[in-house]
Amino acid sequence: MLGKEIDKDWWRGGVIYQIYPRSYQDTNGDGVGDLNGITSRLPYIASLGVDAIWISPFFKSPMLDFGYDVSDYCDVDPMFGSLADFDKLISAAHYLGLKVMIDLVLSHTSDQHPWFVESRKDQSNHKSDWYVWADAKPDGTVPNNWLSIFGGSSWQWDSRRKQYYLHNFLKSQPDLNFHNPDVQDALLDVTRFWLDRGVDGFRLDTINFYFHSQSLRDNPALPPEMQSYNTAPSVNPYTYQSHLYDKSQPENLAFLKRFRALLDEYPAAAAVGEVGDDEKGLKILADYTSGGDKMHMCYAFDFLGPIEPTPQRVYKAFTDLQNEAPDAWACWAFSNHDVVRYCTRWPVKPDLQDTVNRQRIALLLSLRGSVCLYQGEELGLQEADVPFEELQDPYGKEFWPDYKGRDGCRTPMVWEQEHANSGFSVAKPWLPIPEDHAMTTVDIEEQNSTSLLNHYRAMLAFRKRHPALAKGAIHFVTSDEPGDVLVFIRETEEERVLCVFNHVGEDREIPFEFENVEQLYDAGFDSTLKDSVLHLPAYGAYFGIMK
Repeated sequence: MLGKEIDKDWWRGGVIYQIYPRSYQDTNGDGVGDLNGITSRLPYIASLGVDAIWISPFFKSPMLDFGYDVSDYCDVDPMFGSLADFDKLISAAHYLGLKVMIDLVLSHTSDQHPWFVESRKDQSNHKSDWYVWADAKPDGTVPNNWLSIFGGSSWQWDSRRKQYYLHNFLKSQPDLNFHNPDVQDALLDVTRFWLDRGVDGFRLDTINFYFHSQSLRDNPALPPEMQSYNTAPSVNPYTYQSHLYDKSQPENLAFLKRFRALLDEYPAAAAVGEVGDDEKGLKILADYTSGGDKMHMCYAFDFLGPIEPTPQRVYKAFTDLQNEAPDAWACWAFSNHDVVRYCTRWPVKPDLQDTVNRQRIALLLSLRGSVCLYQGEELGLQEADVPFEELQDPYGKEFWPDYKGRDGCRTPMVWEQEHANSGFSVAKPWLPIPEDHAMTTVDIEEQNSTSLLNHYRAMLAFRKRHPALAKGAIHFVTSDEPGDVLVFIRETEEERVLCVFNHVGEDREIPFEFENVEQLYDAGFDSTLKDSVLHLPAYGAYFGIMK
């Protein structure tokens, strides 16, 4: 907003609202969301009380992976509008006090990108080593055992070059060769293009996939007892390997320093990186965000997997992070465009669902770090069950029916109950809208002062009123791993906020050992403190100011 002092530290403790543009709002009647649709809904987003929006890719693309296969980094796909539409979006967001972050997919491009078209011509052209190429083994088989997240080998034979190229995702998404400084320079030019256009920052897709080991050594097997399923489902053999050589290489740190130096040329630019690694996600997060010269913040998949954020889980995540790098800064999320919505992923009894949803946002907004919220989360939307015949996601088609892909969390946003397609589009949406979603539209939730939507607004306002919750330190009140009740203190020099969460579906009464504490905000949980005993209802929370 004009005349407002620039806050270079806005990202620290900031709340970012993620928008999946295909599914937010359609304005041209083709059943697919667009940039003008996002612009039209910015007042709603601003009313939530978030600090920024993150828009998933809208660049030119053949859309085989719905925009994460980029064919032109510096233009808008006609499906979403134009650069002029994006400029209007930026202007409108800034007028409303919202920062704009966009998704940069730097680890790979589409095979239709001009860089790859040139690179695959032969082994001697000027872009011949812009991608990761390798000769076949003497018997013609793939160079090593590396696997694609989307299934099968991560190597694809190219008959023109008579070599294999690396793809960590679809075979139509060849990996760029970050060991080539010309590639790094080209991607930094892309970054500058969008910064000059007015964006306030970036979400960096698959940030630990940029570099591969040039040795091309085989990844070792991962013992079954060490396998987890945060970044890939159990039906995917990708989880069988320890990914020592195909990603998360030490050379990435130098590139991230170059990237940060570029961002530091702009008054308040910031970036959050996505770290996809089951074995050492928090270690990588710490490496990438410590020191103040690389990423501003990163998020791992610790709270995006199948294990719910129990007191033990939360305590371990923060203890591990503290041990790895005390100055690291995390960005936490419970849902995004790649994982099953948390209301479904962490099931509870139906009669407790609303209460649990309220506690989970209270917990998320109380943790030390920044926060990403995913569209529709504020409505308590469940994962949609998309039938196979309407499935769009190639990942889901590959592993159906045990894993149904990512379409279930990407169905259109629901706005008005009485309008066709819940106000998303006048045409048939690109993905179906579930009946239960159509009963929980924004206009219905707006009218109910006690709705989950309005609870989100109240919690976001509460966080903003108390800087300790956004930027303060965190101290867990326990000498061992906690039980059913999680207790921690958020503090700055000015204030100390006590946060208590009951993680079970029954009331808890716990001795209250703190003196001079006054209840700060009830948040609708009906927690009470009487005679030095704190009464917490099922999945309740308590916030107190420590004097």
